[in-house]
Amino acid sequence: MTDTTPLTARRIDSGLAVLRIIVGIIFMVHGGQKLFVFGFAGVSGAFAQMGIPLPGVTGPLVGLMEFSGGFALVVGLLTRLSALGLGITMLGAIVMVHAAAGFFLPTGYEFALALLGATITLALTGAGSYSIDGIIARRRNVPNATA
Repeated sequence: MTDTTPLTARRIDSGLAVLRIIVGIIFMVHGGQKLFVFGFAGVSGAFAQMGIPLPGVTGPLVGLMEFSGGFALVVGLLTRLSALGLGITMLGAIVMVHAAAGFFLPTGYEFALALLGATITLALTGAGSYSIDGIIARRRNVPNATA
């Protein structure tokens, strides 16, 4: 029997990269829509209509979190922190907006729940080796050649 640890680690890192990039793109597009299509005023107005507290603050904050957090996931930078912030955003969306509509789309919480699961996974596991976080981690583990 051969050692499959390197192969398994590469598969896990590949899977995390696929998850990060796809989920990051989804968040970037949703955040970009909030920021660049609807604008802060439009998002704040929509949040007010949905009954979300402090819509003038939470609307722009969610748009910025989704866009910047999504970008961070795509490149794999500050992945755990970004995923945590995005997960909190999805939990808020489920509780404050989608739960009353039931599970199924178009207004239910199933999509937000899937994104919550993905962000929790990334918050727990990190970005994997194929990321900026992975590059930084490898550099920290390499002894200083000049020392």
